Amino acid sequence: MPRSIVVRFGLVCCILTFGFWEQASVADDPNVEAKPSSPTKEKEAPPDDADPFPNRPKAPSFDGGIAWLNSAGPIELSKLKGKVILLDFWTYCCINCMHILPDLAKLEAEFPDELVVVGVHSAKFEGEQDTDNIRDAILRYDIKHPVVNDGKMIIWRRYGVNSWPTQVLIDPSGRYLGHVSGEGNYDVVRDVIQKVIKYHEKKGTLDRRPIHFMQESLGQERTPLFYPGKILVDEPTQRLFIADSGHHRIVLADATTGQIIDLIGRGEPGHQDGLFDEASFFEPQGMALVRGKLFVADRKNHLIRAVDLDAKRVTTIAGTGTQGHERSGSGPAREIPLASPWDLLARGDELFIAMAGTHQIWRLNLTSNELSPYAGNGRENILDGDGPKANFAQPSGLAADDTHLYVADSETSSIRKIRWSDGAVETVIGAGLFDFGDVDGLPKKARLQHALGVDVSGDQLFVADTYNNKIKSILLSNGLTETYLGDGQGALADDPPRFDEPGDVQVVGPLLYVADTNNHAIRVINRDTKKVATLRLPGLEAPAVADETESAEGEPKKEPPVVVAKNKNIVFEARVSVPEGQKLNPKAPMSYSLWTMLEGKPFSRIARGRIEKIDSAVTISCDASKLEGASSLRLSITYFPCDIASEGVCRIATQAWQMPVSLSDQGVDHVELNP
Repeated sequence: MPRSIVVRFGLVCCILTFGFWEQASVADDPNVEAKPSSPTKEKEAPPDDADPFPNRPKAPSFDGGIAWLNSAGPIELSKLKGKVILLDFWTYCCINCMHILPDLAKLEAEFPDELVVVGVHSAKFEGEQDTDNIRDAILRYDIKHPVVNDGKMIIWRRYGVNSWPTQVLIDPSGRYLGHVSGEGNYDVVRDVIQKVIKYHEKKGTLDRRPIHFMQESLGQERTPLFYPGKILVDEPTQRLFIADSGHHRIVLADATTGQIIDLIGRGEPGHQDGLFDEASFFEPQGMALVRGKLFVADRKNHLIRAVDLDAKRVTTIAGTGTQGHERSGSGPAREIPLASPWDLLARGDELFIAMAGTHQIWRLNLTSNELSPYAGNGRENILDGDGPKANFAQPSGLAADDTHLYVADSETSSIRKIRWSDGAVETVIGAGLFDFGDVDGLPKKARLQHALGVDVSGDQLFVADTYNNKIKSILLSNGLTETYLGDGQGALADDPPRFDEPGDVQVVGPLLYVADTNNHAIRVINRDTKKVATLRLPGLEAPAVADETESAEGEPKKEPPVVVAKNKNIVFEARVSVPEGQKLNPKAPMSYSLWTMLEGKPFSRIARGRIEKIDSAVTISCDASKLEGASSLRLSITYFPCDIASEGVCRIATQAWQMPVSLSDQGVDHVELNP
C-alpha cells in the first residue's frame, strides 16, 4: 500500500542485477524501480571471497520509536552486530503487509540463528498509532519478532521509506544493503541473505548465538473467544455463527442464551477438510448460509469452505490454497487462487466474495461452481462508475437489500454500493485512501476510519467503524452519518457503551449484534433502548494448546547427596549466574522444571512452572511426597539475561543441578543451590 500512490502486487523497488542487490540510497524513492546501466565492457568475475555488496553505507539507528513490543525493552542496532537484520516497515491495516507475514516467518525459520526480523510499525491511520492496538495486531496475526511503534514516522523518514510494506536488509557489520517494497519478494530477499551469510561466515563476522525476544503472547490470558472477526445470525433458527478467527474455528451458539451448540474446526491453523473435530481453518472471517449449508471465507488459507451442518463435515469449494494475484478471468472455482477473502454474502444461488487481497468483489455460482470477478478492476483506490472499471480498496464487509450490495471498503474508510440491476458502483460515504476521521454529518463532511463491517435495515445502514471504536448509522435517503453508540475509547463496557475495534455488525429484528474483535466478545444492542449487553457463552473454552518444548539444558552441576524431610514442603533456594553487562529483566520470564529418577529408570518431570519474582535468587517449593522412591533429583531453571544497554536483546540460559536424594524423618526442608 503506498503512502501517496497505488502500489501493485509484487512491486520491486530495488532489484537484483547480475546476482547482486542493486544499491539504493537511503533517501531514494522506493516507488522508482532501479534500472541497471548497460555494461560498456566485460568485467572480470569477482573472487569467491569478495564482498558481494561492497561500499554500502552505515545503516541509520532504530532510535525514535514510541514503544517496543514483543521485546523485553528497546533494541539498539549495535547490539545486533553479527546478525543479518531485516526491517519490515508495515501498518496493521494493510492487506499487503499481512500477505508478507508468512514470508517473514519462513525466513525466520530458515535462518533462526543468523537472521533477526524487526517490525517497524509506521501507522497509516490514527488508531494504528496506539501501542495497545499494535499489541492486539501482533497477537491477532501471531507475529513472533520484535516490533517498534514508529508512531511519529521517525524511523520511516530516516530510512527514506514511502510505501507499505517495505523491507530493508542490514548486514552483520551494520551496513545498509538495500530495500524492496510490495509483495512477492521472498526469493529476492532469501538470495541476498544467503550471500551475506556466506561472506560473513568466511570473514568470521557472523554471530550465530541465539537471541530471544519476549513475546506479547507470554502470559496472555486464554479467552474463550480470541479476536472474533465476523458474525452471522440465522434468524429463523436463532443460531449464532461466530468466526473465532484467532482460534481458527467457527463457534455455533444459541443467539439468545449463548449456549454452545457446536464447534467447527479443531482450533489450530490448517486447511484440512473432514468432520468438525478434525477439520481446520486459518483465521476464518465472513460467513453466509444457503439452504442450511454454511459457507466460510477462510481468509489466511485463501479458500472458501462449505460446512454441512447435518453431516458435520467441512469441504473446500473454491481456491487452491495459495494466494492469487489475478484480477480477471473466470473458471472452475477450485482452480482459481483467491486472495484473502474477507466476507461473504449469499443471493439466490450466488455467493459474493469481498476479495480484500485484490481489492475486488468476486462472484461464485453455487450451481455451476464457476468463479469470476463481479466488480472492481483491482486498482487500490476509490472510483465509482461501471462495475468492472470501478476501484475498491480492501473491501472487508458485505450487506444487501433488494436494490444494492453494500461494501465496507476499509482502506478508503468508505461505504460503497453496487446496484443489482446494472452493476454500477456508487460511494455512500468516503473520499479517498487518506481521507479518514471521526466526523458525523452529511456525505461531503462525514468521515469513518477503516470500517470493516456493514449491515442494512430499511433506510438505515449500520457500520462497524472499526478504528474509531464506534458503531455508526447512515441514512440511505440523504447519507446523514451519526454516531450510534460508543464514545471512541477502546474498552469493554456496557454502560456507557464502549467497543474496541469492532469488526462486524448484523441486524436481527430489534437487535444489533456486534463482533467486538479486540474485546474478544459478542455484544448485543437493543435498538429500541440502545442498551448494550455482552453475550455470555457458558461452557466455551479456548482450544487446548500443545505443551511447551523443553529448552536444551546442557550438563547439570553435580551436587552432594541430600536427605530431605518426609511429609514436608521442601524449599529449594537457587541462584543463577548473570553474565557481566547483562541483567534479568522483569518482562523476561523465568521458569523451572523438577525431575526425579527412580532406580533403573530415566528421569521424569514431576513439576514445572513460571517463577513470578524475577531475581538471581529464586525459591521453588515441592511436596516431599513427590520424591518418594526417587534416587536422584534434578532441578533446572530457564531464564533470559538481557543486555543492560539494550534491554530487548536477550539470550536464553539454563542453570541445572542434579543430586542423589533420599527421604528421612530427620531430613532437611531447605536446600541451597549455587551456580
